[in-house]
Amino acid sequence: MFKNFNGPTHRSATPTPGDTVTRMPNAPAPNVAVMPRRPQADAELATRLELKQELHQTLLEQMNLSVIDKVKPAELRREVAVLVTGVLQDKGVPMSTTDLDRLVDEVMDELLGLGPLEPLLADPTINDILVNSFDNIYVERHGLLEKTAVRFRDERHLMRIIDKIVSRIGRRVDESQPWVDARLEDGSRVNAIIRPCAIDGPSLSIRKFSKEALTMHRLVELGGLSEQAARILRAFVDARLNVIISGGTGSGKTTMLNAMSAYIDPRQRLVTIEDAAELQLQQDHVIRLETRPPNAEGEGAILQRDLVRNALRMRPDRIIVGEVRGAEAFDMLQAMNTGHEGSMTTIHANTARDAVSRLEQMVTMVGANLPLSAIRKQIASGIHIIIQLNRLSDGKRRVTSIAEITGMEGDVISMQDIFLFHKRGKSTSGAVLGDFGPTGVRPHCAPHLLAAGIDLGSEVFTRNGVAE
Repeated sequence: MFKNFNGPTHRSATPTPGDTVTRMPNAPAPNVAVMPRRPQADAELATRLELKQELHQTLLEQMNLSVIDKVKPAELRREVAVLVTGVLQDKGVPMSTTDLDRLVDEVMDELLGLGPLEPLLADPTINDILVNSFDNIYVERHGLLEKTAVRFRDERHLMRIIDKIVSRIGRRVDESQPWVDARLEDGSRVNAIIRPCAIDGPSLSIRKFSKEALTMHRLVELGGLSEQAARILRAFVDARLNVIISGGTGSGKTTMLNAMSAYIDPRQRLVTIEDAAELQLQQDHVIRLETRPPNAEGEGAILQRDLVRNALRMRPDRIIVGEVRGAEAFDMLQAMNTGHEGSMTTIHANTARDAVSRLEQMVTMVGANLPLSAIRKQIASGIHIIIQLNRLSDGKRRVTSIAEITGMEGDVISMQDIFLFHKRGKSTSGAVLGDFGPTGVRPHCAPHLLAAGIDLGSEVFTRNGVAE
């Protein structure tokens, strides 16, 4: 692949703050430094970044890139170590074995991975990676933001990583299309925006996905909802009620959708529709559809609405839309009203009532001059349940209400809360205190549940032993 000579090939197990490492299989996740940088540390890091860039350029010049995918990782790393050692000897740069191992890891990250982002992606405690600029990177742990000592060399370095991410899924980002939604191989959601829209330079946001999809049981353990509520949600899925999961950004809508979808009968045919594929359905009988942005000439775009209409011809038992955000809401409602019971989707809204209002606004985007009363009747007959999630001030994500649409009262859609979260204040540590439980209202869909062979018993809906 390139010139060989002997050099060290083993790894160091203990990184220093600010360094980037690649986690090997079965190795513990690296501890990413979260600390302010000192001027001396900045100078050392700048020197290291320059050296790494020179090594990376040398690799690109000497390696046969077409065979990289065919080489075993251990062999590739050995070859990279040999080249790095040779360059350091030529430059007369002394380096300990530990530092050399770490430098080889960083060069491997640049060659095969996403450079400085690799240790952040490998850390299971990090939920979000927020690159504000090439030298200003934050992460979110347990719902709280922290600044890291990780940085890119310059804007060009960051742009190269962004291009690597989007090109893998056939998308592009440039001056004519300065923002893009993409995903990583593990399903993590990516958004990038560059100049001229990003005034301070390229910005990158990564919403990491767990390697293992969170189950409803696990969400109960984490305090996201109660065991009682989880039983209700399973009943809704089994009875094939149409469900909307509502919440703000980062409130856990997709996680809840994945957890609820695990209850779907594996014999049913599912069609998922998303802007960027991120759902992790466990069933085998799943057809995954994804939108496509326009090409360089501004043509060839495939919208969610196009895919929803096409899905109706694919004989689906259920249609699952990752998120409704536009005119596709109209076609989704049509599907829910024409025999595709048990369909699910998510929507951005602060409350269940706001979710209904947003649906009304989206349907009006169709431009068919539909009267508001007709739109509301479609919503009232098509949607059964709205699950509201919120990220609380302490960073925890939880279900705050489970509401049911009961029909129309005049020209107004009537709703009632079945479960509700009542805040009681904060603890001395800042944790939000509250109680989540039934409101005591027996759901309007109870006869539908019984007809589906699901008898939860009246005690599930009682509050303090009393049902209304």
